Amino acid sequence: MDSHPQLPSVVDLGALAAWMDGKGLTGGPITDAVPLPGGTQNILVRFRRGSREYVFRRGPEHLRVKSNEVIRREALLLAALEGTDVPHPRLIAGCPDATVLGGATFYLMEPVEGFNPTVSIPALHASDAGVRHEMGLHAAEALARLGAVDHVAVGLDGFGHPEGFLERQVGRWMAELDSYSRFEGYAGPDIPGLDAVAAWLDANRPASFVPGIMHGDYHLANLLYELDGPEVAAIVDWEMCTIGDPLLDLGWLLVMWPEGAGDVMPSALAALGGLCSGPELVAAYAQRSTRDLSAIDWYIALACFKCGIVLEGTNARACAGKAAREVGDLLHAVTLGLFARARTITGG
Repeated sequence: MDSHPQLPSVVDLGALAAWMDGKGLTGGPITDAVPLPGGTQNILVRFRRGSREYVFRRGPEHLRVKSNEVIRREALLLAALEGTDVPHPRLIAGCPDATVLGGATFYLMEPVEGFNPTVSIPALHASDAGVRHEMGLHAAEALARLGAVDHVAVGLDGFGHPEGFLERQVGRWMAELDSYSRFEGYAGPDIPGLDAVAAWLDANRPASFVPGIMHGDYHLANLLYELDGPEVAAIVDWEMCTIGDPLLDLGWLLVMWPEGAGDVMPSALAALGGLCSGPELVAAYAQRSTRDLSAIDWYIALACFKCGIVLEGTNARACAGKAAREVGDLLHAVTLGLFARARTITGG
């Protein structure tokens, strides 16, 4: 059986092949096994067995407390999306039993032929501003398709806790910020407008929402695009998925969308220019959705609030010597920019 010198040692191809045999999947030796880059520390390996190609996914080499449950949930979500018009990697088979492969749950999915625009850009997309403009519109449309899926009808009732989802958000993220006090040397958040934004979010929260599937981290780094056009080939990295308010995904996309100086996530695509604007993203979403977008500014402010607090965690770790000081400083500056944007919405 072929191996690959770069494969993580925790990927036991022999055990994987035996499990595949039990599932009635293609037989023969596993060949051409190569690790794939990913946006997280989760392990991805593409390989061939017989006439079929597969992508294997499991948690990181050193499993975290919730790694196996995250992988189980991803597999359930991908299975539920089968037959919908949401672009996603097709699940082949999942293994929720952690004893099969050295303590890790895992699943197999079909490879997606596409590219991630934060990593590389094909000549077509690099040379055509019209194509780049359409890429953003397709990102919004794909998200609208996800938000339109009836999660109960596809078997995801009980997958999350949508009751009180919006009510929990401010307290949830303020508690996260408070938890950073455990990092020695972190004097606490120096974020102008923090309390005012939090108070505004609580006071102006939408009275109701229609629960649906949330990706949880929807932005360009978690999208694969078609090699020959602007369409989204697949939404990937579903580890934050839940049932909540899908409009927070739209707010997150808008906050993470590259529009120039101070981008949360700079990329080569942004440097090329020609991308659509935030209002165009909202309009593209609206064309494919029946959701009420009248409170979209609230969702943008909440996304700024949440993203800023998440990034501040790296600043706190840098204060304790657990992250590079220059990275902590950079992300703290981004946090300040996010809260400045939130204040323009809240009037604070």
